[in-house]
Amino acid sequence: MTGLKKHQFLNKIITKLSPIIVSDEFFIRLKWLATMDYPLNLNNPQTYNEKINWLKLYDRRKEYTQMVDKLAAKDYVASILGDKYIIPTYSVWQSAKEVDFDSLPNSFVLKTNHDSGGVVICKDKSSFDQVKALKVIDKSLKTNYYLKGREWPYKNIQRCVFAEMYLEDNHLGELRDYKFFCFNGHVKALFIATGRQNRTSETCFDFFDSDFNHLNIVNGHPNASSIPEKPTCFDEMKIIASVLSRGLPCVRIDLYEVNGRVYFGEITFTHWGGFTPFEPKEWDKVFGDWIVLPNKAEQ
Repeated sequence: MTGLKKHQFLNKIITKLSPIIVSDEFFIRLKWLATMDYPLNLNNPQTYNEKINWLKLYDRRKEYTQMVDKLAAKDYVASILGDKYIIPTYSVWQSAKEVDFDSLPNSFVLKTNHDSGGVVICKDKSSFDQVKALKVIDKSLKTNYYLKGREWPYKNIQRCVFAEMYLEDNHLGELRDYKFFCFNGHVKALFIATGRQNRTSETCFDFFDSDFNHLNIVNGHPNASSIPEKPTCFDEMKIIASVLSRGLPCVRIDLYEVNGRVYFGEITFTHWGGFTPFEPKEWDKVFGDWIVLPNKAEQ
């Protein structure tokens, strides 16, 4: 069996196993075989992806659930930094059918709080497809995100949908994500996600070091055709990311800059779930060297 066929076969098995109760470690090992091109070492992890999967199994602090809950994380961050960086929330509902569009302004964003991708953007209600939006939200609410990659912090989130303020930077004409890789309070790298609302082209990721030097990294998405400019509030963003990541072995702090103001996006402990290769491969080890694993505490 060729490498490609092996990966395709394993992915079919994983798809069938995802809703079945199998151990997290068994699932992680199988998915690793289907997605990565080197053996998984959980006894002595060295690379970023290995250590991320080790942390999924052995670093399970109760507060992680609140921190990854996109709605509850707002209260968590506000308790540390105040409300200055929090995107205003309009309403919260427990199901898609409860969403009251009449109560919302002309532009807004709908999000589910428990997964990745449960987002619907409305720039103008007069041309907004409410039926399609509710289908997206309903499908998201029915998805158990924890089962997809056994990312433990998502397991016990009480799912809901909420509406928040629509943001767009006037200069850039889009909302760019600035995602900071932090290790116990130290920012080591970041990437900028551009073109996320462009339906005709793929989202682009561009990596930078903590001094905003562009890095030769491809991870999940291609680089942009031109290097994104440095955000005006870059130093402020680094301070925010550093403060929010203190005491955490590895976390990604996602921020936005809109018209000269910083907003908090979300907290992610497991970038790509720990299943996406770095190109060149050596960056997997470089990022891994930045993670100091805590004492093993199997749950």
